Amino acid sequence: MAALKRITSIEELTEAMEDSVHGPLLLFKHSTRCPISSGAHREVEAYLSQSPNEAVTYGVIYVVEDRGVSNAAAERLGVKHESPQAILVKNEQAVWHTSHSDITSEALEGILAE
Repeated sequence: MAALKRITSIEELTEAMEDSVHGPLLLFKHSTRCPISSGAHREVEAYLSQSPNEAVTYGVIYVVEDRGVSNAAAERLGVKHESPQAILVKNEQAVWHTSHSDITSEALEGILAE
């Protein structure tokens, strides 16, 4: 079963990004202090509990607790930081991203089915 793996260091982020050459990576940037982010987190978990794409690696960055990792992801991917935010990475490049209430299990299902 697919699960969110917490990314807590620049090294883990680098490894996940490099692995995106072999398969897609969905990064979820989550604020543990934000009710909107809590709702988006529930949507991601709902997607993962149904029939997620097992070819995708799922990572979560806690933007308050691991701010340096969150900033590094934004810089490396060239995607302005928002929280909550979902970013699909292929070949170490952001190919899709969305944020806030646009993060739904249906949206994830649609973009990750490809």
